Amino acid sequence: MNEPTFEQAMNELEEIVRRLEDGKMPLEEAVKAFERGSELKQICETKLKDAQLKIEILSEKAS
Repeated sequence: MNEPTFEQAMNELEEIVRRLEDGKMPLEEAVKAFERGSELKQICETKLKDAQLKIEILSEKAS
């Protein structure tokens, strides 16, 4: 499976949060959703760090 884009990961993460906050999810499903949410959080953080590094490199080259 291909890694989602930042936007796809954020959308999926937001949906997971909504479903978890609803409180109607069975425990096993909630645990799986939490695990997936953790994975998505890591993907988003990595993509943001990569983008920040690229911006810093481009800014330094432009100076």
